[in-house]
Amino acid sequence: MAKEIVVTHEGLKKLEDELNNLRTVKRKEVADKIKVARGYGDLSENAEYDAAKEEQAMVEARIADLEATLKIARVIDDSDLSHDTVSIGMHVRILADGDDEDEAEEYDITGSTEADADNNRISDESPVGAALIGKKVGDMVDVTLPNGNIITYKVLSVSRSR
Repeated sequence: MAKEIVVTHEGLKKLEDELNNLRTVKRKEVADKIKVARGYGDLSENAEYDAAKEEQAMVEARIADLEATLKIARVIDDSDLSHDTVSIGMHVRILADGDDEDEAEEYDITGSTEADADNNRISDESPVGAALIGKKVGDMVDVTLPNGNIITYKVLSVSRSR
């Protein structure tokens, strides 16, 4: 059986919206591009046709991926969240050992499909996210980074994601 993917209500809506957009808007756009490119003549030497067919394949692959993800997605229920333990759907503030308090880092812990490092949303499967799961305020946690370095963090606060 496929591994369950945990998502927030917001994450589920984003996946469903993307799937709906691909099915209703993007498919039609690509079909129109293929139709126009066919009008250019010989398909064996038609770069526009080849590009449109490649785009169509990518759209269909993404639709299949989203459908598969939604089949195994489990929405995390706010009532399942402990207010003092790090889990998916929680916001954490952590401080690396040796750093000053004003250098604390803040993250929302998400499932893998919602991770967005640019917006401080880290997956429960990332090195930092995985190490923090189950921890409480005051806990110290060692995180082994992909480069092999180990950083020790102290959990400063845990709250519901904003």
